[in-house]
Amino acid sequence: MAQINVFTVLVLTAFNLFTVSLALPLLMGRQVSRAGRLAQWSLLSQMAGWVCIIASGFWVGHWLDWALSTATMVFASLAPWLLFGALEQWLGPRPGKHLLLALVLLMPLGYALLFPHYSPRVGWANFLLAAQLLVVARAALWPVRPARRHWRWLLAGCHALIAGFTFARGVMGAFFPELYPSFEAPHPVNLGAQVAANVVLVLITVAILVAWRDEAEAQLRTLARTDGLTGVLNHRAWHEQAAAALAHARRHGQPLTVMLVDLDHFKKINDRHGHDVGDRALRLFAQAMREEVRESDLAGRLGGEEFAVLLRDTPLNAVHTLDQRLRNRVLPEALPSLGFGLPFSAGATELQAGDGEIDTLLNRADQAMYTAKANGRAQLVLG
Repeated sequence: MAQINVFTVLVLTAFNLFTVSLALPLLMGRQVSRAGRLAQWSLLSQMAGWVCIIASGFWVGHWLDWALSTATMVFASLAPWLLFGALEQWLGPRPGKHLLLALVLLMPLGYALLFPHYSPRVGWANFLLAAQLLVVARAALWPVRPARRHWRWLLAGCHALIAGFTFARGVMGAFFPELYPSFEAPHPVNLGAQVAANVVLVLITVAILVAWRDEAEAQLRTLARTDGLTGVLNHRAWHEQAAAALAHARRHGQPLTVMLVDLDHFKKINDRHGHDVGDRALRLFAQAMREEVRESDLAGRLGGEEFAVLLRDTPLNAVHTLDQRLRNRVLPEALPSLGFGLPFSAGATELQAGDGEIDTLLNRADQAMYTAKANGRAQLVLG
């Protein structure tokens, strides 16, 4: 029986990466997110690296050997960087970004300059690549945005494993070149690294698919609770989260304020300027409201031109500040964007001792808002 050598496993790895690189876009579809696209490009970059290193073996001693080997290092460095970008999209800002960027730039540059000197170039390339893989492994586990832990642990474990083999290859090539004279030498460390790369490829692909599925599910949950036109919470989601906030405020004895807002004469906007302009007006106001409230507060569209804001741990008299900020922002933005002002009437109330449901506060705020309209509109009334 013929013995499997490193070159055979090398070709198998490139073929597997080629297959996965074709399969992932088909599985994810055309409307894949930026994170999914970056993960696909990461695998493509790995495949290109394996193809270059295989090709360089046919040009040993030729200038093409230097060019293809250096290209291999470029693609090998680019793959972790692209996957790091995908992790940032899935999980939020990751630690080590600047370090990884420095390693991505320095690794192929140093390899190209050290190419005539085998031991230094092998040590440099493998040590820096191992460091890149460890940065990605750490990034997969850094807890910023909630995500299912299983795919994160799988991704981190795979990169840590390959980092270990890569570091060992660097030690062999840098300090024991007589035992490990070339990249394709059948040394156990080198052969083990190639076999592990094939196994890890499957596991990383699984991790990417699970992460992509989690992202898709999260997007569906967001769509289910978000108003499609304005991007703020829809009526149902706002009501559910407001009820929970009210229960929390009652339990801890904290103040809570609810503010209702209605855009004045909105029907005239639709009649005079068309529904497209009316939709732009709603989006403009919703964006201003979303950006002016705190992250802990709840901004939602209850229907039509009516919006609601729940202010956690906020007494009633503090709502004047938010009302003024909104008016100071909406008017100068509406005039150049829409061609007219966007006045609104508002009513606000705070949590009182006998309030057991969020609808009680909504009703008082609604009465205060209609008082504002009756008094001439474009003002805030407390109830």
